[in-house]
Amino acid sequence: MKYLVTFALAMFLHGQFVLADDTTYVVAGLEKPAEIIVDEWGVPHIYANTHYDAFFVQGFNAARDRLWQIDIWRRRGLGQLSEILGEEYILQDRATRLFLYRGDMYREWLAYGSDAKRVAQAFTAGINAYIDLLDEHPDLLPPEFALLDYKPARWNAADVVRIRGHGLWGNVDSEVRRARIVCAADLDTATYWQQLEPEWTTEVPDGLDPCTIPANVLDTYHLAKAPVTFGSASLALNAAITDSRDRSIGSNNWVVAPSRTKTGRPILADDPHRTHAVPSLRYIAHLVAPGLNVIGAGEPALPGISIGHNDRIAFGLTIFPIDQEDLYVYEKEAGKYRYRDGLEAFTTITETVSVKGQPDVEVELKFARHGPVVHETNSHAFVVRAAWFEPGMAPYFGSVEYMRASNWREFVAALNRWGAPSENQVYADIDGNIGYKPAGLFPRRRNWDGLLPVPGDGSYEWAGFHDMDVLPVEYNPERGFTGTANSMNLPDDYPINEYRAGFEWNAGWRYDRLWQVLEKQDAHTLDDSNALQRDYVSLLALEAIRRIPAEVTAPAAVLLRNWDGDLAVDSAAGALYAIWYYRHLRPLLAQVLLPDDPVLVAPLGSPGVLRLMNEDRAQDAIAASLTSAYAEIVHALGDDPENWRWGDLHKIHFEHPLLQLADADLAAQMTYPAYPRGGSGNTTNNTGFSPNDLLVRAGASYRQVIDVGNWDAARMTNAPGQSGDPRSPFYDNLLRGWAEEESFPLLYDREKIQQHRAFSIQLRVKTPPD
Repeated sequence: MKYLVTFALAMFLHGQFVLADDTTYVVAGLEKPAEIIVDEWGVPHIYANTHYDAFFVQGFNAARDRLWQIDIWRRRGLGQLSEILGEEYILQDRATRLFLYRGDMYREWLAYGSDAKRVAQAFTAGINAYIDLLDEHPDLLPPEFALLDYKPARWNAADVVRIRGHGLWGNVDSEVRRARIVCAADLDTATYWQQLEPEWTTEVPDGLDPCTIPANVLDTYHLAKAPVTFGSASLALNAAITDSRDRSIGSNNWVVAPSRTKTGRPILADDPHRTHAVPSLRYIAHLVAPGLNVIGAGEPALPGISIGHNDRIAFGLTIFPIDQEDLYVYEKEAGKYRYRDGLEAFTTITETVSVKGQPDVEVELKFARHGPVVHETNSHAFVVRAAWFEPGMAPYFGSVEYMRASNWREFVAALNRWGAPSENQVYADIDGNIGYKPAGLFPRRRNWDGLLPVPGDGSYEWAGFHDMDVLPVEYNPERGFTGTANSMNLPDDYPINEYRAGFEWNAGWRYDRLWQVLEKQDAHTLDDSNALQRDYVSLLALEAIRRIPAEVTAPAAVLLRNWDGDLAVDSAAGALYAIWYYRHLRPLLAQVLLPDDPVLVAPLGSPGVLRLMNEDRAQDAIAASLTSAYAEIVHALGDDPENWRWGDLHKIHFEHPLLQLADADLAAQMTYPAYPRGGSGNTTNNTGFSPNDLLVRAGASYRQVIDVGNWDAARMTNAPGQSGDPRSPFYDNLLRGWAEEESFPLLYDREKIQQHRAFSIQLRVKTPPD
């Protein structure tokens, strides 16, 4: 099937797009003519005649498909939301500006590679060229701009790298929570909330009173990384705080050597997990130019491809949770802060915030020697110190370097420039080699482990940064495969006491399932990788059920004991398990652990849940939770388990953020159908949900599986679709297939691309006037 229309080419008449066949645009900034061929799945294949024109056209095309999304990305990242949304966003703009990169731009550009600035200049020039085109073709402007009554802003190359707020990992969140748990109880109680791996015993730093840490100490920090809610900044803050407590978000990747595949070629798979968004958080593109032929997914607002392949290598990433942040606690005196034997003055910067419908407002940004001040009391100031304030730490921008590597040596060299977010990278090449290498900048902490806030008096200073070679590496491992899933994967002999890379990982349920399956397969296929990405078996569920006391014979216990742990869409026991574990057992065990303040340890980490289930103090809660969960599911789905389906409770939840502002016709175009899903945040097929409503909120919107060397056999999906414009046929065209576990070709060969061509755009060079 071929789509006949696309919003970037079509005339917009009476609320519908109509065919306007292949189109030519004349644009300024292009060196030579270029072409965009869009295939029937909405993937743009960009053919440029110079290397940097490829990035120019990538920017032009990103604006064509995702203009409103990338405009909001830029405004949120630079602290310019108030200009279009009003005074309610002043505090969010101020918070964001605290976390902008303010260092030397020469060092910043050089950190990514010799041509990083030129790449960013070309990309942003392409965005601006499309924005300029809207003066001649106003019907191409996405409808969100009219709903909010503003026009898109032009970009500067520095916008791409100065923004840091989109890549915050959140280690200071756990530092603060751990300190507050210690204040309310003790360090052992904190290990139920978050297990430390490798096995580790932390201590309260000398000079720190955990009870001085206020509950709202990170409100400004959360606001800086909060999503734009289009309701109020308070809603944004609540959303950010909720996300900070969700450890089900992560990713999977793996690579299988030729010795274990049916084809004799490596197979590489990757499915990054994030909170679902409209439009999708990733965008698929194909860049072809002299010396460049790379395809896959990247961030819509950034040049390059971070997950995909070129003509020689394939690559995929997941989060590797290096500890890149610390919260410093300063003692205040006479308006200054104490450092070593003296007092130092805070640095303040005053900036102007443009506000829609009213005069500009001045905001004060306050800094100490370690970073921005995020909170103050009468006696203390609290400061976030982060590795991502260093040059070269713009999230994901480093992919412009490694995507152009042609072998393992070049790939690892490029990863040595990678700063943020810290990632597990898997690799394969057409010569049959496979590899694994994590990357990310992290500090040397000589006298503490980074797990609790520390005094800012000079007693706890970073001693520079570790070289990347202190992180583990695998190249052609004897077992014939490797993979990651955000869980603890440091080697048994890793010198953690020396390097202290990190102790806070996702629980290993997805990781263990990956290895459980891959170890059994010696003729792995693309279908096997696809099946593993779709796998709904919950090892956590099986472990939790094994801990139900034998004397408990309630109907819920009987049903669960006879279940295989597959959280399939049509599973009755799966529905019961999810309600029991997430809505009843886990909250009750938090009350057992910390009766006076159970919210402080919620949600309990799954290792802590299992540990408590083995203790006498939890036995009554286990029995009570089974009884209450069974009553709830009977109320929701009826009293006959034959009629229970997990998918009837667990559905995808995609919602356009401006749906409530649209008229009836546009709202109908914006609205996505609901589809039942299986799984949970702890299954390989990650379908993370809130226990409050069970709706799918997170998971793998993008998936890829690559037969390395047989590039046209690669498969992908990107939900809900490639386009961000509700009027486009590519707005939701991939959603149903994604929901029903289908995938689509990721075409690479031009002849095959032409066979599945939907339309093309010709770009011509605008000749400057004499």
